[in-house]
Amino acid sequence: MTNWTATEPPAQPCSRNTLLTQQIIPVLYCVVFLTGILLNGVSGWIFFHVPSSKSFIVYLKNIVVADFLMSLTFPFKILGDSGLGPWQLNVFVCRVSAVLFYVNMYVSIVFFGLISFDRYYKIVKPLLTSFIQSVSYSKLLSVLVWMLMLFLATPNIILTNQSVREITKIQCMELKNELGRKWHKASNYIFVGIFWVVFLLFIIFYTAITRKIFKSHLKSRNNSISVKRKSSRNIFSIMLVFFVCFVPYHIARIPYTKSQTEANYSCQSKENLLYAKEFTLLLSAANVCLDPIIYFSLCQPFREILCKKLHISLKAQKNLDISKSKRGNTIHESTDTL
Repeated sequence: MTNWTATEPPAQPCSRNTLLTQQIIPVLYCVVFLTGILLNGVSGWIFFHVPSSKSFIVYLKNIVVADFLMSLTFPFKILGDSGLGPWQLNVFVCRVSAVLFYVNMYVSIVFFGLISFDRYYKIVKPLLTSFIQSVSYSKLLSVLVWMLMLFLATPNIILTNQSVREITKIQCMELKNELGRKWHKASNYIFVGIFWVVFLLFIIFYTAITRKIFKSHLKSRNNSISVKRKSSRNIFSIMLVFFVCFVPYHIARIPYTKSQTEANYSCQSKENLLYAKEFTLLLSAANVCLDPIIYFSLCQPFREILCKKLHISLKAQKNLDISKSKRGNTIHESTDTL
């Protein structure tokens, strides 16, 4: 894989802004790592005391695990990018830790999609019952999600098997054999496709949920404005985090992957796409810091146990004067776990 353009002589290597890739980005990853480990450690501790009584809780617990495992890969990237670690560390990043990073990121994305479907089914279709809402099914589906992501990603570990000597900067694609390059390209397209499908369903489900909640509370005038505002704020916060953290990266991912696996890109184009990929990937990594905030604001059992463990009394809430029908109660209860 050459680092020169087609029109330039080999003696003129492409310039790279090492300040960005070796100093600024690693420092930002340090901040994300320390914050993510702390917040997800606390979240895991809290969810350990939350019974898996609902499919929603099962999916949230899987996100906590994925975020924590993803955070553990950050130190390898920090040391590798900054040049503080030995050259063998860069090989380990290419072969193992970077792959695990993506596995856990997409596991988290898929489970957020499953949560949106679960909320849609329970709020928009509350009178329907189905085995897909059972805890047993949710646990089985969780195992299948992990297995699918590992199936797509593991060949990227196995096929990154080319011998390497001690060099200053290792290019991950140079460690892959021919089949490894093809699988890398194909698996990246599949992962990106998974994201956009989940994102589209995300929008569809939460739009339907918003309409359902608004229509329900319009029928009960008392406190309907405050309830609608709370529901809108909860849904908007989920959409905002998902959009800010993941959409920029998945816009940059396809052209960056093509620049890695195709020869018709100039050296400078490859460098620009690398910078775009690294900064947008940092946004995706920052999701591990924002998810615990979502747990607290949207998941009532999580909030109650956290306040109990910290000996903080929850502010008493006034009972909403809404319909006591089964349908009405289901919608009201679900607004606290969007």
